[in-house]
Amino acid sequence: MNINNTYLRIFIVMLPFWALTSCLADWQDASDRYEVKGVDVSHYQGVIDWDLLAADGHDFAFIKATEGEELKDEAFAANWHLAGLTGMRRGAYHFFRPEVMPDIQATNFIAEVELRPGDLPPVIDVENRGNLSVAQLVSRVKKLSLVMELHYGVKPIIYTGQNFYNRFLAGQFDDHPLWLARYDYDEPVTVCGRNYNFWQYTDSGQLPGVVGDIDRNVFLGTHLDLALLCIPPTVSSASDDLAQFGE
Repeated sequence: MNINNTYLRIFIVMLPFWALTSCLADWQDASDRYEVKGVDVSHYQGVIDWDLLAADGHDFAFIKATEGEELKDEAFAANWHLAGLTGMRRGAYHFFRPEVMPDIQATNFIAEVELRPGDLPPVIDVENRGNLSVAQLVSRVKKLSLVMELHYGVKPIIYTGQNFYNRFLAGQFDDHPLWLARYDYDEPVTVCGRNYNFWQYTDSGQLPGVVGDIDRNVFLGTHLDLALLCIPPTVSSASDDLAQFGE
């Protein structure tokens, strides 16, 4: 009787832990519900085996390039090159600093990042507003976006957290692709009801080719939808592609 009571107590104590572990496993496997999967990385991931990462079924990667006025991610060049060799779709992101003027931030990013047809649009990572009012924040992000658009020919993707978006950015960038973070099994929800293109669902993924944690993402569309979101070919390159099939 005492032994049975002991087992019963252990079961009662461990039940919440088992339930939590089960939920975490489901959370980590949220990508199984989606056709297109990807990651985002910076120098914090160290040396990445991109071949292993691509072979594990990842279709795209966002790679940190720059931050603020002059910071350049030390691993960007290597990550950008090696990710490209795998055939994964590549995207470069800039970490927005509210205290730095938009044109200066754009200059930092443009000097570092050359985008080609087939690459994802540039990304503006907006996570804090510093001492800016909401109106000032929106104005500066829009100015940075405009300079990037004029240079690359496409509207940048806006990345931010679900709560930050709902409080400060909702309804302001409806003509931009949107990438939201929400670390949960459930998808993000926007107060304005707009759709988004990417969902960052965890910052503690464990994947082949990466030592330590990595951010995991899904694309809410098909592989074709992802291709259509990328920088389109120029007229000349499109003509060259058609020429190989003859007249």
